[in-house]
Amino acid sequence: MAEVVQELFPAAGSVASPLLPATITIDEQTPTAVLDTVDVAVLGGIFGVAENACIWLPEVNMLHRALPLITQHLVLVLSEQNIVANMHEAYARVQDVGGYGLFIAGPSKTADIEQSLVIGAHGARSLTVLLTT
Repeated sequence: MAEVVQELFPAAGSVASPLLPATITIDEQTPTAVLDTVDVAVLGGIFGVAENACIWLPEVNMLHRALPLITQHLVLVLSEQNIVANMHEAYARVQDVGGYGLFIAGPSKTADIEQSLVIGAHGARSLTVLLTT
């Protein structure tokens, strides 16, 4: 997995992750100014939803609540056995898991301001999903 991330983001200076060797250590007490320096965050999703291509990311897998939203590039790792068909099944699983988490479906984009397209206006500029067997 580390080789894939290196290949996808060769210029990444700082990588935060509990899943592979990281170049920066992040925890829930890390100041947002430090989080702002993270180029790539590699985190583990619990399950994905085929209906709308979103992934449930619980707080315990985030390292810090702001990390998946403030990093430049987000990589989510998901087991292909953990994909549900729709949001009805997803919400049933969320109730089983409990606690804070996010459904993440990719970078936001807007062209509201002077019709200029901005990608990653609210969150990471890119989302890459790595499926495992």
